[in-house]
Amino acid sequence: MKKLIIKSTIYFFLILITLESLVRVFYLGKDTPTRFLDEYKVEKWVPNQNGFSVTGNRRQNFSEYHINTSGFNSYREFTPTKDKVELALVGDSFIEGFHQHYYNSIGKKIEKNLPKIEVYEYGYAGYDFADQMHLVNSYKNKFDLIDHVILGIKFSNDLTRGEYQVVKNRLALESPINKLLKKSKLIVYCKSIGVLDPPQKLVQRIINLIKPKRKIIPLDDIEVLRIKKENEKKYLENFKSLVSKYNFDKKRFTLLLDSRITNPIFLSYLQQNNFKYIDFSTYFKDSNHPTTLIYDKHWNNHGRELISQAIIDYLTQHIQ
Repeated sequence: MKKLIIKSTIYFFLILITLESLVRVFYLGKDTPTRFLDEYKVEKWVPNQNGFSVTGNRRQNFSEYHINTSGFNSYREFTPTKDKVELALVGDSFIEGFHQHYYNSIGKKIEKNLPKIEVYEYGYAGYDFADQMHLVNSYKNKFDLIDHVILGIKFSNDLTRGEYQVVKNRLALESPINKLLKKSKLIVYCKSIGVLDPPQKLVQRIINLIKPKRKIIPLDDIEVLRIKKENEKKYLENFKSLVSKYNFDKKRFTLLLDSRITNPIFLSYLQQNNFKYIDFSTYFKDSNHPTTLIYDKHWNNHGRELISQAIIDYLTQHIQ
């Protein structure tokens, strides 16, 4: 019995080592860059990191990223001056572009068509409008030199708060335990394809059994509609609060949105108060090809081409 246990333990570790090696050799596990909070309480990536973003159990998406000295995924450094023409793209993971090689990003596509413009991509997964405005305000000296600033916004989830606060949940991913676990590509891979979901759900079920059950009362249609209207009002007030607090520059700043999923009340407010915005809905709606990835809603290469074209058309039509 003792020999059986010893042999089983040895075989178990050999299998783990083999699987770890296979995941590394075939690059199935993604590299996750390290994040941090800078002196202005802006959350971003630690500068000068390189790696590969991998999605899916068969490497459905494999792309290289490069974190520049400013802490963002980009093919260039951000060096605005009064003598050049610069465009800043500010937003969440859609602008960050980990699903595409960093040298084939939206910014790069814009520069190919407008070679006189330098494009700076300030994208970071999870950024909402409060994060974006705080970033622009924190680096005001740099953004004041940038000629045009485009901020991505989604009404349903980017305006849930009216003031900036550090999101501790994201920074918790840099805990010592998580850092240690990330060193194993096998664990990273298993988590990404859902192998670890059943044990986690089992633990959660056990916790729920121990905890006293809370009675959940289903909401009727009237209550759902009331909550929806309250949220719409709240989101609009949050937008007003943020643009007022951070002195939103209507001359240089432009919003990027999809009118198909944007509340009409918000669109009406933007129009009545002279907020400029780029609506890329027509570009996507008229496309004969898929604009998002198969396994999630992030833009694929074609979608990014359309986004860049929408920005190019806007710049050429509205800005000298």
